[in-house]
Amino acid sequence: MANNVEEKIRVMDLLMITVGCAAYAFALVVFNIANQLADGGISGVTLILKGLFNFNPAYSTILINIPLILFGYRFLGRRAIIYTLYGTFMLSAFLWIWQRVPLNIDLHHDLFLAAMGAGITGGAGSGLLYRFGGTTGGTDIIARIFERFRGIPMGQTLLWLDIVVLLCSLVYIDIRHVAYTVLYSYVFSRLVNFILSGTYAAKGVLIVSTKSREIVDQIMTVMQRGVSILHGEGGYSHQDRPMLYVVVSPSELHELQMIVSDLDKNAFMTIFDVNEAIGEGFTYSRPTHGLFKRAR
Repeated sequence: MANNVEEKIRVMDLLMITVGCAAYAFALVVFNIANQLADGGISGVTLILKGLFNFNPAYSTILINIPLILFGYRFLGRRAIIYTLYGTFMLSAFLWIWQRVPLNIDLHHDLFLAAMGAGITGGAGSGLLYRFGGTTGGTDIIARIFERFRGIPMGQTLLWLDIVVLLCSLVYIDIRHVAYTVLYSYVFSRLVNFILSGTYAAKGVLIVSTKSREIVDQIMTVMQRGVSILHGEGGYSHQDRPMLYVVVSPSELHELQMIVSDLDKNAFMTIFDVNEAIGEGFTYSRPTHGLFKRAR
């Protein structure tokens, strides 16, 4: 393993990538393939080959992805290429496994339920896969190449590639199944985004007040939260204006607002969502006594 922290291969990452690939492959086999729902990206291409030529996605996933990974390896770091290769092989392996497990979820030919099941299961698996640094290659690599040489944002390239694949899926399924595939894709993307950025809810607050010292004392004493003091300058007055930065849980936000309002009714507050907060008081165990109180 590399000495660089960024390039370190972690066993937990590989374990979570394995679980994510298992869930995503399960969704493809049990919901998408069983109900003739398409997909975007390389997975969508493998489903087209399955629909037209009955070519097993477990094999086509490898045959399509490996050349792309080898072609785009120069755009990926050491850990990224290892995780991508691992994710590709795991996805292919689980596609092979789930097709041989005698499991059938009878949805009574309800495409709505199939789309929801595929979106929730596949989205959760892919979100877990991405959260721990994994990927199954494919269109991600193509998008990286376009971004580097053409300056086209990755998100834009991925969107258009998905649209092209979905349109091509009309060669083996009808417009009704494509419409439900769009529903599946929406649910899928929402689950991925939730797992990547919405699994931890916190609020960041910036406070500008002439009574900043009193506010700091109250936050640290009453709420037992840490506060950072940032040095700013008023754009109109050009006077020094200390800004307070504090991160609280949503349930503590009202208490913070009351503290600030009681001390300075003219204080300016900016409240915004924090996707993830790492450190003592949030992800690590808090001391029973001291500056921070136990999380609620």
